[in-house]
Amino acid sequence: MNDLKVFSCPTAEAFGKEVCENLGISLGEIKYQKFKNDNTFLKVLETVRDCDVYVIQTTQPPVNERVMELLFTIDALKWSGARRVTAVLPYFMYSRSDKKDQSRVPINAKVIAKIIEASGADRVLTCDLHNLAIQPFFNFNCDVLTAQLMLEDYFKEKGFKNMVVVATDAGSTKKAHKYCKYLECPMAMIDKRRDGNDDNAKASTVVGKVKGKTCIIFDDEIDTAGSICEAARILEENGAKEIYAGCTHGVLSADAVKRLNDSPIKEVVMTNTVPIPKEKMVEKFTVLSMAPKFAEAIRCLHEGKPLGRLINKD
Repeated sequence: MNDLKVFSCPTAEAFGKEVCENLGISLGEIKYQKFKNDNTFLKVLETVRDCDVYVIQTTQPPVNERVMELLFTIDALKWSGARRVTAVLPYFMYSRSDKKDQSRVPINAKVIAKIIEASGADRVLTCDLHNLAIQPFFNFNCDVLTAQLMLEDYFKEKGFKNMVVVATDAGSTKKAHKYCKYLECPMAMIDKRRDGNDDNAKASTVVGKVKGKTCIIFDDEIDTAGSICEAARILEENGAKEIYAGCTHGVLSADAVKRLNDSPIKEVVMTNTVPIPKEKMVEKFTVLSMAPKFAEAIRCLHEGKPLGRLINKD
């Protein structure tokens, strides 16, 4: 694979190294620095001419700076003669702003898609989009991996008895149903209301039987943790025996760590699509790595093989 190169932006270096270890190659070298006027400078330190190049970026705050690093890196690689550049985004930035649900607001996810395309990217590889409607925002392939099977296997190995999968709201019932099929258990749903742009949702009732059961809440991401902690509270009030949570993206903004640590949730299982710094790690957090899956996807793309088994578990 001499014509395969993988680079990472600064905050994605740990993820990039793990991807490269699984591919059996070295992480490409790029020099990044900030000028005194806050402008970003970078230089690719090795040849990429006629190579198939993958550049990995995170959404570690400040997110807007991560966006600019990605765009500048793609542009540098294209001007350096790369044959194809794929933006590898384990967590797609601004993915929750995927539709025009209010008057006079932007569709941020579409803006991000357009500027990635304008910077010269030929493809995007990401994981568990908040809404698959983001895919057609691109005029080229946007491949979406999933952590679903990894999370399913993790909880199945625990061998829970009398288990129920809980959807945090009506919109997440379709995803929850997929977990139910694999784990062979029933589903319950939290009736939730959100006021305007408020990050804090209020749970009111539970639809389904949870009393005396081990409840597992699955979601695509945990941001401020308001929704999932409110769901856990009402499950506890309705007699749940134990409560677990699983998600792909552990964004953990604001007071999320404290909320989760103080909540009745026994264990929170996340992946490393968003870097979780040491200061945010608490005992009840378990982090699974998606790097091997991304490495396998990169290998398939490079060799022109299908991604079906990585994209669609079913």
